[in-house]
Amino acid sequence: MKVPPARVESFLAKPDPLARAVLVYGPDAGLVRERAERLCRSVVADLNDPFRVAELSPAALREAPSRLSDEAAQIAMTGGRRVIRLREAGDAAAEILDAFLDAPAGDALIVIEAGDLPPRSKLRALCEAAENAAAVPCYGDSSESLESVIHAHLRGAGLRIAPDALDYLTQNLGSDRMITRRELEKLILYVGAGAGEIRLEDVEACIGDSAAHSVDDAVIAAADGDPKGVVVALARAFLEGETAVGVVRTAQRYFQRLHLVAGQIAAGAPVERVVDGLRPKLFWKLRARFIAQLRQWPAPRLAQALERLTMAEIACKSTGMPGEALVTRCLLELAGAAGRRQRKN
Repeated sequence: MKVPPARVESFLAKPDPLARAVLVYGPDAGLVRERAERLCRSVVADLNDPFRVAELSPAALREAPSRLSDEAAQIAMTGGRRVIRLREAGDAAAEILDAFLDAPAGDALIVIEAGDLPPRSKLRALCEAAENAAAVPCYGDSSESLESVIHAHLRGAGLRIAPDALDYLTQNLGSDRMITRRELEKLILYVGAGAGEIRLEDVEACIGDSAAHSVDDAVIAAADGDPKGVVVALARAFLEGETAVGVVRTAQRYFQRLHLVAGQIAAGAPVERVVDGLRPKLFWKLRARFIAQLRQWPAPRLAQALERLTMAEIACKSTGMPGEALVTRCLLELAGAAGRRQRKN
């Protein structure tokens, strides 16, 4: 069965009893792990219990395909239902899982963790179609769901957060649930549990040196027409472990937002109203720069910039040339285009 996003939380709280295997997949690896563990704990409270929790690797299944049925058929010495965990699964496991679902042994719950599987994936298609299996997608948090995660995590430590600090966090977190939770734990340690309200300066001091923030600085510098800012921020981002493709995709998202607003302005909508209506909400400190960038980037030039970014991503994936050099050249070209527009104005 296919679990739609709107039903994921209720399914995790009370998994369908007919589901003998649940596939948890998606690009957000942290969220995949979190949801897989929630499913496991719906059966076994202690995931370190060696009698009720068994872990299998794809390599182990390839060597002995019968191990899945063997593990599922075992009875725990201490009593209770068992959990079988299969991590880093791919389509190679689909045939083995299909055979198991045709004649499931025992009553164990099989929890399968996988990456971003396309709709044509055999493993995903199997779990979505089978009556005794389920597929749970895990995509990055929206601004609304991320705010809920932040509030819930901080509330557990007896902390509140100021609105501008919350805006900053939602702009700089959210690509991976596990990373988000680690960053929030770091923030709690920085300010101290029960310290009251978290301020913007606390968040900037604690979160502001992340690779994601460096990438944002590079992209915004490119839109500003600031080549020096691009070089400095990119160098910091790459040292902090950011990938070339990650930089390109961040730039694509930012320029898409500019393009969206520029198109509405060209149709006659007031600038301030369109900018303030953006979702996720634009960080307040960036608002004036964003509006200034719109004067440098009319909609047709933004379409060209997005095309250039697409070509840069393709080049990173296909040419074999150093991705960092390709992305740096791309952002410098965009910065140069913005600079030329500034001089004309």
